[in-house]
Amino acid sequence: MKGKHIWLLLILPGVLFVTVFMLIPLFSILLSTFSAEGSFTPEHYGKLLQSKYFQQVFGRSVRLSLLSTLLCAVLGFPCAYYISRCSRRKGMMMALAVFPMFTSPVIRSFSWMVILGRKGIVNQFLVGAGLFSRPQSLLYNEFSMTVGFVQLFLPQMILSLLGVMDSIPEDLTEAAGSLGATRLGAFLRIVFPLSISGLVTGAVLVFTGCMTAYTTPQLLGATDTQVLSTMVYQYAMSLRDWVQASAVAMVMIAVTMLVSGVFNRLSRKINPMAA
Repeated sequence: MKGKHIWLLLILPGVLFVTVFMLIPLFSILLSTFSAEGSFTPEHYGKLLQSKYFQQVFGRSVRLSLLSTLLCAVLGFPCAYYISRCSRRKGMMMALAVFPMFTSPVIRSFSWMVILGRKGIVNQFLVGAGLFSRPQSLLYNEFSMTVGFVQLFLPQMILSLLGVMDSIPEDLTEAAGSLGATRLGAFLRIVFPLSISGLVTGAVLVFTGCMTAYTTPQLLGATDTQVLSTMVYQYAMSLRDWVQASAVAMVMIAVTMLVSGVFNRLSRKINPMAA
């Protein structure tokens, strides 16, 4: 019994901190979204669901988040695999992979504004190579937002995969090769299934980050390419409608929790030992 009481005392400060500073404010905001003129009603959510503008913003937010998550997985998986198998320069490679995380998202977004602008490096190359006769509109649209999301959250995907791939013994792939498996076959049957847990963790982090990011869509997007995070700001700071802003925030939380559950369930179907 003494051991159990000691563990309770150890976790009590963390539980109190989370309860006071996260759970209580979260539930108070949730209750405010169901209150109108002193009565309990879901009309605030009804207004959102019936609004075509909200439907467009919601669909765009989910679409960009899923696309960015997919791109981060496609780009991050081979990068993490290479770093995990790189014995000599592993520390330097990891430092290069996580280096963008030490730069503010504001600075990174402004950098992409310079790169993707009409007089930026990309447009200069496209026009100079003769691919286009004039500079293209690469900024303030879904393309620039996706680029910003991928560059912002790709290190998280790489780190999540690295943590799992480092624990995969190289002897497994060597044994598969000695039994006649090709490198691709050994990768698909051994490395990939054992990396599912890291892939799911990275996907959840990237999707959640894209859904809740504000700086990147605010700087690289436009007024007609809003997402849920900028919509919350619009309701709260421009329209001064804090209740509707809270309702949109609750929708964001519900979507991220739902997608996280779906990712975990898919990982169990692919590999029961992954999650």
